[in-house]
Amino acid sequence: MVRVLTLSRNVCAEVGMLFRGIWALRRRCCTGPLLLLGIAVGLFYHTVSMHRDRTEFKSNQRDQRNKSAVFDYKLLLKNPERLVSLLEASQADSFVRHSKRSCAGKAIILTGQHAPTDTEVQLYQRVLQQQGYRVDQARYAETSASLRQDRRDGRDWSVLICLKGSEKSCLRKINFAHPQRRQRVNIIPAFAGAFLDMGGVCRFLTDSQLTGVTLPILPSACAFSTSPQEGTPNAAEDERRQPITHNLSANQDLNATVNVYVLVTSATPLTAFVHRTALVKTHLDKTSYATELQVFFRERLGADLSHRAVEHMNRVISDILKAALLSTKESSYSPRCQLCFQLMTFSLRYNSSLHPVVVKLQTDLHFDGMKDPLFDGQIAKEYMLEDVLKLLFPACSSEPVEPTFPFRKQEENKNYGDCEGPNGLCLPPDEMNLLQQFNQHLKRPGPFQLLYPISPLPDDLHHDLIQTESLSAQDYGWRPALMALLQELSLYYTRKHQTESLDNPKSPEASDPLSRKGRCVDPHLRQLYTDPPLVLMPAFNALEKEYRAEVPFDVITVRIWPEPVSPHCHIHLDEHRGPRMANYPVGLGNSRINILVMDESEAEPVVMTIYTLHIYRESRPSLPMFDEYVMCSFEQDCGLVVRPDQPCGLEPIPGMRSSEEAQASPRLCLSGDEPGRWVVPCLSCSDNRTCDWREVAWQPDSCYHPLLDQPQLQTCMTDRRVLFIGDSTNRGMMYYLMERVNTTLEDWDKAHDTIVYHNLNQGRTIVSYSYYPQFWLPKAQRPTFQRALQQLLERSQPLENSPQTVLVAGGVQWLNMNHLKTIQQVLEREGLEKIMVVVKSLGMGFHLPVDGIRSLPLNGVQELYNVNKNILESAKHLGYEVIDTLSITMGRYKEFLQGRCACHFHEVYKLPFPTAASQRKLKILRLGGESRNPADEQTGPRERKEPSSQPGVSYHVKGPVNAVYSEILLSRMCVNHAVNGTIRQQ
Repeated sequence: MVRVLTLSRNVCAEVGMLFRGIWALRRRCCTGPLLLLGIAVGLFYHTVSMHRDRTEFKSNQRDQRNKSAVFDYKLLLKNPERLVSLLEASQADSFVRHSKRSCAGKAIILTGQHAPTDTEVQLYQRVLQQQGYRVDQARYAETSASLRQDRRDGRDWSVLICLKGSEKSCLRKINFAHPQRRQRVNIIPAFAGAFLDMGGVCRFLTDSQLTGVTLPILPSACAFSTSPQEGTPNAAEDERRQPITHNLSANQDLNATVNVYVLVTSATPLTAFVHRTALVKTHLDKTSYATELQVFFRERLGADLSHRAVEHMNRVISDILKAALLSTKESSYSPRCQLCFQLMTFSLRYNSSLHPVVVKLQTDLHFDGMKDPLFDGQIAKEYMLEDVLKLLFPACSSEPVEPTFPFRKQEENKNYGDCEGPNGLCLPPDEMNLLQQFNQHLKRPGPFQLLYPISPLPDDLHHDLIQTESLSAQDYGWRPALMALLQELSLYYTRKHQTESLDNPKSPEASDPLSRKGRCVDPHLRQLYTDPPLVLMPAFNALEKEYRAEVPFDVITVRIWPEPVSPHCHIHLDEHRGPRMANYPVGLGNSRINILVMDESEAEPVVMTIYTLHIYRESRPSLPMFDEYVMCSFEQDCGLVVRPDQPCGLEPIPGMRSSEEAQASPRLCLSGDEPGRWVVPCLSCSDNRTCDWREVAWQPDSCYHPLLDQPQLQTCMTDRRVLFIGDSTNRGMMYYLMERVNTTLEDWDKAHDTIVYHNLNQGRTIVSYSYYPQFWLPKAQRPTFQRALQQLLERSQPLENSPQTVLVAGGVQWLNMNHLKTIQQVLEREGLEKIMVVVKSLGMGFHLPVDGIRSLPLNGVQELYNVNKNILESAKHLGYEVIDTLSITMGRYKEFLQGRCACHFHEVYKLPFPTAASQRKLKILRLGGESRNPADEQTGPRERKEPSSQPGVSYHVKGPVNAVYSEILLSRMCVNHAVNGTIRQQ
């Protein structure tokens, strides 16, 4: 500044002397034009001289600064502790200056093809909020209000996350050419073009700048159609590989495909990390599995060779990254978005060599080869994303942070650049931010290991990115020094971490007494994964314990995988010994699933936390009946074809215009297994969404089952004893009978043993029930069918040897011919051979792949039809009444209610108020669907006896399918009363 002022004064003095001389000359001999010409020449001369002096001054100043910088950096390279201290001091000052409005700033998530409720979107939102960011969401950049409302300087957002489907929108909308210093995006523009699939060849491999460069990569590595398992290097590609330096023995087998996950944190200069977790598939494995890279190489190669394998792997990946960046000419101008980052998946093929070949390159994370990609892959991916976010966005604090190595600022400024403020390195702001970020990553790398740069650098490509990049004049003096500082930081932290590991061989987790015991100290869920993805209400939060979700009618199973925060916490579904992950059948209406977070570190497991998930499944979509409609019929659903020889789905019924016409049949049905079908009014039989499913009814082909009035039914049931033996489906028929006879159901019990009801039909009818088979007991302790039947007969005494005594036997799928013979033998031995026996045949159930219980494949379900037919024929041959429940349930197999077997077509729920006498008239003319009710009770085979009878409480048995075959049971029991009295058709 002093030199500039002095120069200005001298120029002014010289100009003044020149004007005085010219004025004297004018008075002696010069004319006006000559005077003006002289003035112009003088001014031009002095202007050129002054510009030359300024240029020389700036050049000398820059040269002196560069020389000082190089000298100062050489000093810092000898003292890396001071370098770290300067970086931390400047970063602490930056945090304070940038924390006035918000600790970390605003983050914008562009969800693209992801729903806002996806676990991946929730993960980004949760972690960024934990790190101090204010998070907004939008689908695409064009529709983001946060991006549209940016100020001109664009500083109102700090992080932009572009998920799948929004990448093009991000590249199109966001102006990377003028990024703000601290703005970050999860896309590096250079990679967007470098790894494009150009006709099955990676684009960067066709660049002229890479001519003659040998890279261990398949040309088709960027092809979208090639999977890592399908790519096989040919002979020419094998020749391009570097020679094998070690012959691997049989016990050092390295024949595998390894997915390596790379995080590039900067493009120019290149800085990258590799995650310690990899996805491995050997030639002996059918699926991939997640493991640690170091562990995999050590197990396959031993300690010495594993270290060399990691070095070769890092070099291959680094060379490809540098080649891709060089081909995009990203370094030919000021880099865009310097703090942008990119996640990548490198699929490496090892073929008995330490030198891999890259067979697949993807600019995101992929875990598709895992045994269960939907859950295992998704969970592994989200854990890695969480690691990435916590590395890139450490939790911010508005309070200043003291540097690790405190030095006086005056000494720092004096020795390192003589700069004012916290930037003691005199670096441009972009380079300073990059160094700060790199220092933080190396300081707390977490599960990441440095990939590039490492010090000392190995022999690079002959077109090395750092050596060949074209730099502007203002950056020329800083880039070599910046790379030297990056390398020195990597060397410093590598030595530091090695020293710490030697000084403290035990990990912090191993030294923690709670961790050593494996105690569950944080009993919360990290996430709740479901298939299909459920929209939870409220949105998942580890502190929320109760959730609700709705699914449409066609969703009949939900797969659930809760993931705990701590690996020491154990998850069990429904009960203490329940599975960690399970498929659940979702019945119509409400289902409830309990998620137990348990501590199993002690001999007696302890339930620490219980989460509850309520799932409501909607009824079948239905339209109200219009004036113009056609009657359609169906026997089986096309989603589960039980009889391949018969058509499935809706078919028109010729000539039928109404349900009354459909029910107009000339004769009573003579048996409960008369062939029939479901009929329903629709606008079109080609679209089941146009039907009024409230009016669906079971219609035998050539007869009808009478529907008894309550007086007829009460008369029929007078002085009768009705005995039920079977599973919960029989129990549903029993409670339906009790409600029909009494008009209301005031007693109800999920009985799994023997129970007798005496308060039916004003005490004139007795109903008893015995549960069979008791499958929850050990096989040796289960009562036989003969023992269960005899016990039921004994508990129901006195019994009359006449049709006044009725035995109803059957269940879902346990009944066979031997049970029919046992019934005959026991009744003959007890002198009850003249009683009425009604055999309820098989029913739909166990057809869904549910964990913990058996499930039938399609051919097993189809075989049920033949077994059921034989049971019906044998029962009628013995003189028994029958009900063909399989034919009734198979067409509406999706309409099961609660229960894991998917076999319950009834549900008992408590009415909101006791049924008054005037309201006890049941409406049973309609055999269709019923309106939604608030019941949310869960029944299941694991439940034992659960008394539910309370004074003044009424219950209702819902379920239209159960109502159909229960009414057929009543009609077969009371057929004589129906014929003699007034009857209605069912």
